[in-house]
Amino acid sequence: MYAAAITDLLRLIAVPVLGWAAIRDLETRRVPNETWLPLIGLGVALLLWDGLAVWTDTAWMLTIDGLEVGIEAWSAGEPVSLALRAAISVGFLVPFAYVFWWFGGFGGADAKALMALAVLFPTYPVFYFPSLTLPWFEATLGVFALTILSNTVLVGAVYPIALAGRNLLRGAVSRMMVVGRPVAVETLPRRYGRLLERPEGFTRRGMDLDVLRMYLSWRGLTLAQLRGDPERYRDPSSLPSEPNDPGDGTVPEGDRSLVRTDGGRERDGREDDPWGAEAFFEDIGGPIYGTDAEELRAGLALLTGSDRVWYSPGLPFIVPMFGGLVASLLAGDVLVWLLLQAGLG
Repeated sequence: MYAAAITDLLRLIAVPVLGWAAIRDLETRRVPNETWLPLIGLGVALLLWDGLAVWTDTAWMLTIDGLEVGIEAWSAGEPVSLALRAAISVGFLVPFAYVFWWFGGFGGADAKALMALAVLFPTYPVFYFPSLTLPWFEATLGVFALTILSNTVLVGAVYPIALAGRNLLRGAVSRMMVVGRPVAVETLPRRYGRLLERPEGFTRRGMDLDVLRMYLSWRGLTLAQLRGDPERYRDPSSLPSEPNDPGDGTVPEGDRSLVRTDGGRERDGREDDPWGAEAFFEDIGGPIYGTDAEELRAGLALLTGSDRVWYSPGLPFIVPMFGGLVASLLAGDVLVWLLLQAGLG
């Protein structure tokens, strides 16, 4: 017989939603805010449903026995256990996600995704099959959202190992080989990530490629044009009199050409603004995506003087989070299980 609580089955809606968000984040580095509010609303509704179930000591289970499908009443467990786990899941992970976003550790979509999972999965879901029960291993604390987070960290750890292996096979050995890889400069406008170099050497916080696209759009240039005559475009007098809309740095779909707008701009004594970097950030309202005028100048100097550079494609946190969710639903708390096998639990 197959059986699962109806609330746990409804929580599985998070799997395709998070999978879609992971794909979109990989392709565009943008996930609409509207993605998370329905999940949070569903999580609140299911938590209230579970609360009513434990209060009345009756949970409703969907059962499938052969061709017969039915709804059965089961004992719902202890109210204190649900309340404690919900308090830990929501009371700890929601502020945790917000603080990490505030300090730049998470993107906005990453933080909202973790908040949604904290509300959706305060307790372990249980799915009964004829020969096994999933998740396979439940940690003692039993807060499923914490299990998702720990499994997310494990899944994310695979990425730098794979990246280092790829670089090693291609002979690209560097202290940056676990976080980035070398690429041809002309391909950068179609990539997401950030530079790992400045003209003077390696850096972990180089120019963000979204800012490069915004800057090129603002000036009405392509990277090939900039590289073709760097001395001309380094001179702030080459700035267009009417800059274009910089956009948000997303890689354009298809072949969207940039409109070239030539003409000098009165600099008001700003001849000391190489590449017009200060003017660019003044127009868009200040530094963005961790890149300021100094970093933009360093990035442009590097790209106009090199053919290949090291860059970090980064891994959107939602991608390992999706892997962590799937691993948690199937295997349970992998990290705790590994610690127990090592005799550390």
